[in-house]
Amino acid sequence: MKKTSLLSRAGLIAAVYAVLTLAFPVLSYGPIQLRVSEALVLLPVVMPESVLGLTFGCLVANTVGVFWGYSLPWDMVMGTFATFIAAVITRKIKNKWLAPLPAVLSNGLIVGTMITYIILPEAEAAPLWYNILTVGAGEAIVSYALGIPLFNIIRKNLRK
Repeated sequence: MKKTSLLSRAGLIAAVYAVLTLAFPVLSYGPIQLRVSEALVLLPVVMPESVLGLTFGCLVANTVGVFWGYSLPWDMVMGTFATFIAAVITRKIKNKWLAPLPAVLSNGLIVGTMITYIILPEAEAAPLWYNILTVGAGEAIVSYALGIPLFNIIRKNLRK
């Protein structure tokens, strides 16, 4: 029964992540990203099953993003990998103020590099440092402004 419950919770997290990403596609894809779904990146601190949920939700959102024309197939692989790495590392962090950092760094470095060299490799595209900075800054804004309050609410309700 417990495995079913954890798998169901992971599935719900995946669905919420995908829906929040796809509901705001203009904000969710491109060199400047403010994915509302990234408010969920602190969940691995209190819910181990969210590592699977965040990873699968990101894969679904990035796959649909490709079909909607907002991204390229590389995002399905690299973006999902960045989310997985961040979630695994976040799982080991207990301080809520440090917990968003793996997602900020992972997405900034991996997605920013992908945008620079794979998605927008034209000569007039923004330099690597700019793409890393904008993706990382968007991640930081969402994960701190929305993620910390959401984390506090979820942690409080999990204790009840």
